[in-house]
Amino acid sequence: MSTPFPFTAVVGQDDLRLALLLNAVSPAVGGVLVRGEKGTAKSTAVRALSALMPEVDVVPGCRFSCDPHSPDPGCPDGPHEPGAGVARPARMVELPVGASEDRLVGALDIERALAEGVKAFEPGLLADAHRGILYVDEVNLLHDHLVDLLLDAAAMGASYVEREGVSVRHASRFLLVGTMNPEEGELRPQLLDRFGLTVEVSASREPDQRVEVVRRRLAHDDDPAGFAARWADEEAAVRARIAAARELLPSVRLGDGALRQIAATCAAFEVDGMRADIVMARTATALAAWAGRTDVLAEDVRQAALLALPHRRRRNPFDAPGLDEDKLDETLEEFGGQDGDGGGDDDPDPGPDGPGGPGGQPEPDDAPPGDGDAAARPEAGEGGEPRPSGAGEQSPVRAAEPFRTKVLSVPGLGEGVAGRRSRARTEHGRTTGARRPRGALTKLHLAATVQAAAPHQRARGRSGRGLVVRRDDLRQATREGREGNLVLFVVDASGSMAARQRMGAVKGAVLSLLLDAYQRRDKVGLVTFRGAAADVALTPTSSVDAAAARLESLPTGGRTPLAAGLLRAHEVLRVERLRDPARRALVVVVTDGRATGGPEPVALAGRAARLFAAEGVASVVVDCESGPVRLGLAGRLADELGGTAVTLDELQADAIAGLVRDVQGTRRAA
Repeated sequence: MSTPFPFTAVVGQDDLRLALLLNAVSPAVGGVLVRGEKGTAKSTAVRALSALMPEVDVVPGCRFSCDPHSPDPGCPDGPHEPGAGVARPARMVELPVGASEDRLVGALDIERALAEGVKAFEPGLLADAHRGILYVDEVNLLHDHLVDLLLDAAAMGASYVEREGVSVRHASRFLLVGTMNPEEGELRPQLLDRFGLTVEVSASREPDQRVEVVRRRLAHDDDPAGFAARWADEEAAVRARIAAARELLPSVRLGDGALRQIAATCAAFEVDGMRADIVMARTATALAAWAGRTDVLAEDVRQAALLALPHRRRRNPFDAPGLDEDKLDETLEEFGGQDGDGGGDDDPDPGPDGPGGPGGQPEPDDAPPGDGDAAARPEAGEGGEPRPSGAGEQSPVRAAEPFRTKVLSVPGLGEGVAGRRSRARTEHGRTTGARRPRGALTKLHLAATVQAAAPHQRARGRSGRGLVVRRDDLRQATREGREGNLVLFVVDASGSMAARQRMGAVKGAVLSLLLDAYQRRDKVGLVTFRGAAADVALTPTSSVDAAAARLESLPTGGRTPLAAGLLRAHEVLRVERLRDPARRALVVVVTDGRATGGPEPVALAGRAARLFAAEGVASVVVDCESGPVRLGLAGRLADELGGTAVTLDELQADAIAGLVRDVQGTRRAA
């Protein structure tokens, strides 16, 4: 077994380590979501936390980690009599992004359940994580149906497995920790709210601190056991401090003044619901216990707000998480100190020295402070460096206010990743038929199974009332639901689109479609064309935030190389088919249809468009032509693509209610 990197050896990342430690002190805080760029020790810190968690007492032989002092009366391995247990380390269970539903919740032997009436149950990861840590790396990429199961277990503290009327229930209370890179897509709001705390992490821009990170990483890789031994005293001190804070926690007093500050802060930042208030209260209490105090002070409330509120105040997916600290300080000052606690007038004792540091924030031994100036960080660009300004180029214009769009979908029946756009065969949805299972049975079609077994009952020697079922009789239900697609935007940024009011409307329309793509769990890509060439402004990604940022900074001007834009989009689709062949594409071309520059630009554009039609790619042309005289060029382009055209006005009007039926594209057989 490999030796994990010590928690106290992590350089910097103070907020991350503090949030994890607070959850170790008080699991009721509700877990941590860690957002940040790759290579910032997110996973390293989370995995290191498990070594600091206090041991748990469990019932000997119980697969569901029942507490011997208060066993679960409904435990599938029970009933257990209260008594002595055995101590073991708290588990950290990792949930892979590609895990199946049975791997998460457990598997029920349907054959034995039907034939013998026996609940033969194999526990899943939710059972393994009970009274421990459930860690989901890249949680934003988790399939929707697994997210739903996590939400249910987190809300009820129990997991339910049901197969055609046969059900098993077991306790499942765990500390949920997720890590994610926002560039790969955002979380559903329901799951986002389930995380008690969130922290943003980034690599330090301070050379001395980066040197220390590399030095420690190399030392650990060269001699993991020796490196861990050098940090053993610091690890033991933090472990002891967690235990002491847990003992102190019930004695911490959350007075009316601190509660009033918490309520006023949540109201001032207009967070939805009451979960934020509860999480802030629990976090402030844990902060006081971690600092060795029995009273919650204003500094605890402030720190709790910085950890618990940023991810709860996003009003739409394009809002960056964050908190106005000046507004926070004004609110705390206005509502502070009304009952003698929570005012923060005294200079409190920050608690014992050591791995907590002043104010309860953990500090490594002599790591250089600060993470550098994030504002000076160059933006990571996809698709190459920004094009330098050239002749005829105009500065970017702001997008108009986004609006709700009508549904655009890919015709036919796909088999892609679960989402909410186009019809597809999925594991979840309405039942449309039955088939023999390929591998493990997950969704039983009871009627088809009985129908398959019925003709063989006499030959199998059936004598009683029970049905004699064999493996070959089992039938898997086939279901139809919705899939997510690749929505590739091909945006005309040429001079013919450059009128400021017009381009603002175009950007507003694309922004609206991006918002729709976010809600329908699509991947998005962005190709722009202007001047003499086309650029891939954003390679296909699940992050609509990144697409919106690229769109906002999009300059305009120059000629209209329509053919180049279509050919570049065709190449992007070719590469994506190799990476993800099951995900179907919807191409949205935003243009007035004009083509200029080079020899025979109109003919070249027509030939490029016919490539999409020949391959059956679903397409929509958003016609941006305006004015009393219209040439109808976008409509002709749509005909060449084998798709349909819609104007900017129609995109947000009831008049396109039938647009889905008119979208021409792939004709894959169901």
